[in-house]
Amino acid sequence: MGLFGKKNGGFSDVIRCDEASYLMWKWHPSGVKEGESKRENEIRFGSSLRVKDGEVAVFVYKQKNGTMQDYIEGPFDQKLQTKNLPILSSVIGLGFEGNSPFQAEVYFINLQGVQQARFGVPYFDLFDPQHINFGVPTSVRGSITFKIEDYKGFIKCNRLRTVTPEEFQLQIRDATIKYVKSIVSAAPTEANIPVLQIERRISEISDRVEGKLKERLAADFGVTVSGVDVTDIELQKDSEGYQSLLSITKDIDIAGIRMRAAADLENYSETLRMQREESQYAAHMRTQSANLGAFQIEKQAEVGVA
Repeated sequence: MGLFGKKNGGFSDVIRCDEASYLMWKWHPSGVKEGESKRENEIRFGSSLRVKDGEVAVFVYKQKNGTMQDYIEGPFDQKLQTKNLPILSSVIGLGFEGNSPFQAEVYFINLQGVQQARFGVPYFDLFDPQHINFGVPTSVRGSITFKIEDYKGFIKCNRLRTVTPEEFQLQIRDATIKYVKSIVSAAPTEANIPVLQIERRISEISDRVEGKLKERLAADFGVTVSGVDVTDIELQKDSEGYQSLLSITKDIDIAGIRMRAAADLENYSETLRMQREESQYAAHMRTQSANLGAFQIEKQAEVGVA
């Protein structure tokens, strides 16, 4: 907010941002409303500029070669002078000895920490590729964690204007819904995730959504996504589609259990048969061995008699 103090027979500003929550915010002199007059961009040379750590201040003003911008990253707390804003020397104070105001827009961009934007995808039908006749109404909720790293890129994507986190969340809403809905809809086929078990695979779904949104939000909105957390995939369990899919899945599971049980019984019977045959063969070999031994003893006895 702008603060004033008497200096050199006029007013000097303390230019700073005290907003609690913002992405980009335009400064105005105290008591001056946006669009009120030229005074909304009026700055006295020699005023103080305070930029906190994790912020960047952007000065925009007219030059002969068009609109120019100066960027001052925090921490910074000094008076505005040509030594810290050299480019201003050609437009400030030449005819007024530095005591008369000049016109410049000042914006603050929040670079500190991370921001979060929540999203919610309204109910849409989710289909299991094995049972495409049963659409299950599904909704998705979660959050996107992001930050502004390339502030010049952020300006290009959003223009110089006040941008609140709430407004930005609305801006990315359509793109977020599009990608989340597309990835969740494709998951049963592409990731082999049964619809009725998709709630158990939230972590995998989150990774897939993050991979898609990172590139889109960087290119179109100028922010760096550090994470996407899908917190809830809700299947409407009282819907006809869910109940029908649950019923047919149960029938298939029961049939599968019976088939496996029958196969296990058959395998068990075969195992017993093989064990019996092995036992009979072993008994036969023992008998043969015993007979051979008796025969050899008898022959030895006959040779001894002779």
